[in-house]
Amino acid sequence: MKNPRPQPSRAGHAIHMATHATPLRMTLSSKWAIWASFGLLAASGCLWLIARYALRTQGQFGELPSPLEPLSMKLHGVSLLFMLFFTGSVLHSHIRRAIRSHRNRVSGWLVIAMLVALSGSGEVLYYFASEQARPIWSEVHWITGLLFTLTFVLHPVIGRKSRNGSGKLNSLYK
Repeated sequence: MKNPRPQPSRAGHAIHMATHATPLRMTLSSKWAIWASFGLLAASGCLWLIARYALRTQGQFGELPSPLEPLSMKLHGVSLLFMLFFTGSVLHSHIRRAIRSHRNRVSGWLVIAMLVALSGSGEVLYYFASEQARPIWSEVHWITGLLFTLTFVLHPVIGRKSRNGSGKLNSLYK
């Protein structure tokens, strides 16, 4: 059977790669997967914040947790697994090429560093934090989570500006 996609010769391929800019755009399915898992992750984290700090009630023996707290934590844990999986799936196709092209590196590395920090602080909260340390780790985790949300949303905006060469962001994030 004949190969439906002819392969370029090595010399032609090298010339092609050298003369064209490296595309950094993710596939549509990757974008949808990342944004859907991120949306669920952010929404479940915000739901937990609301349930924890706004929906608790006073009972006969003190403060009672909202029934949404455990549900939001379970959703948050599941969505984290998907977010990490899909982030890992774009390591080769998007992140590696972006590093080589020297574009949008500051916000990209910030997204990665914050995701690592959030994963680490989440693990500490789940497995290692004592009852005395839990409130501190919780605050670190949700404050970092809110900052991560902002950084994650701004990352493609900054990338588009650097790709188009418009605005002062281009010179800042090259």
